[in-house]
Amino acid sequence: MKGERTGGCLCGAVRYTLHEGFRMKPYACHCTDCQNRTGSAFSEHMLFVLADLEIDGELDIAEYTQPSGAQSQIFGCTKCKARIYAVNNTREGMASLRCGTLDDSASVVPAAHLWVRSKQPWIVLPDDAKMMDEQPRSNEDWLAFVGIA
Repeated sequence: MKGERTGGCLCGAVRYTLHEGFRMKPYACHCTDCQNRTGSAFSEHMLFVLADLEIDGELDIAEYTQPSGAQSQIFGCTKCKARIYAVNNTREGMASLRCGTLDDSASVVPAAHLWVRSKQPWIVLPDDAKMMDEQPRSNEDWLAFVGIA
């Protein structure tokens, strides 16, 4: 996931460029919040430095309190409501990109799977997959578990 990446929302009203910079490897989250938010079995995310993101288009902001107590802001297209990224108060200067919005999303392979205790039972993860029942609790633990892209 190195290099400049581009992406956008479903309707095309929002386009973005993620410039080269510090980012972590993508991961799949199987928590029930992600299942409810996406209407799917999991979501794919990648943590990155927010200053590396250039947005073209109008965004909505929704606020949400995560089960951990972290306060999140979710940014998405005002027209089609596709979520692009989120920030929270526990990772200042960082954001979580929704990997499905990348133009080359088919190239995204999760480096880890989080919240596997709540994954759908029909999802079978590779034997060598890096897994965690919940999620890392500190920034240092995130770096150690997911790794740098």
